[in-house]
Amino acid sequence: MAERVYFADMRAGMRENLHTKLERLIEKAGLSSIIRNGELVAIKMHFGEKGGHAYIRPTFVRRIVDQVKNLGGKPFLTDSSTLYPGERKEAVSALTCAIENGFAYAVVNAPLIMCDGLRGHSARRVAVAGELLTEVDIGLEIIEANALIVLSHFKCHELTGFGGAIKNLAMGCSSREGKLEQHSTVAPAISERLCTTCGACLKACAHEAIGLGSGKAVLDANRCVGCGRCITVCEPRAIRIQWNEESCLVMKKMAEYALGALAGKDKQRLFVNFITQVSPSCDCYGHSDAAIIPDLGILASTDPVALDQACADLVNQAHGLPDTAMQTGHEPGCDKFRGVHPQIDWEVQLEHGEKVGLGKRAYELVRLAPEQGKW
Repeated sequence: MAERVYFADMRAGMRENLHTKLERLIEKAGLSSIIRNGELVAIKMHFGEKGGHAYIRPTFVRRIVDQVKNLGGKPFLTDSSTLYPGERKEAVSALTCAIENGFAYAVVNAPLIMCDGLRGHSARRVAVAGELLTEVDIGLEIIEANALIVLSHFKCHELTGFGGAIKNLAMGCSSREGKLEQHSTVAPAISERLCTTCGACLKACAHEAIGLGSGKAVLDANRCVGCGRCITVCEPRAIRIQWNEESCLVMKKMAEYALGALAGKDKQRLFVNFITQVSPSCDCYGHSDAAIIPDLGILASTDPVALDQACADLVNQAHGLPDTAMQTGHEPGCDKFRGVHPQIDWEVQLEHGEKVGLGKRAYELVRLAPEQGKW
């Protein structure tokens, strides 16, 4: 049986604005059935990078928060620290960035809590029935929450073709160790040129995998367990991830990590994708390039695979915009994602997600009609 995906286009008017339309959309998709009085509700999203602007607007998030509260839930907004060194590598910097991007309590009406703790290591191993993985490392606050609402900005991505609900679940809900496991099969590398011999990495490593050689830090790959703690504490950014994993394997691991993020929440999860400002690359950059298609709308479902499949189909059915990073595929029906990242087989994440039981690719698109016959 096909899963239902609810779709609200960008039309709005005097009778109903887009914020109110969003409220009606998520109620149609089943919000009231996943919220129980007094329970903690994690609203997982990407708070945006400094300099970017394509992330979901805080005023839309506020409407969802208010609906959750009206149903008796206790919502909090959450994200995780980045794997790479940068503006959001630990909780203090990440939450400062979130507030500066508009996600202050006064705007969104909910507290901000990092799901993976202060430095990205507050997590728990969760068993999964995957083909590549038997357990995954998921942020503790995702596990502890009673219900999970995942808000995703649907866009292109240089490693996975597109980023939507599956990627937000997998990368966004995992610890730093989990992100490293999805991205790389080898230990980080230390740049002798950038190393200042401050000793912070030696103190942070709990496995004695780092020592001093010829006056510079040296990493023993045989001792390294891939926790990523050294990356967080290295202010000169001398310790770098070796992004060696193939794209298709990253996507397969993502699907299996998404399974772990949803453990125990079979009846209490909802996914909302915004097909707005569809940028050609990840929102983790400090800029947002021109959108490759016009804004299409907002979609919601209880199935992340069906939701991402529906979004991908709508994007590919759209007219591509000229003078953008998309080089081919501008006509309706053409592959927009390969038009930006031609080497990426983006369907792998959908295929593997269905294969391991994350969701179904078959969907029924239910378009939200005007309440009074016209907008």
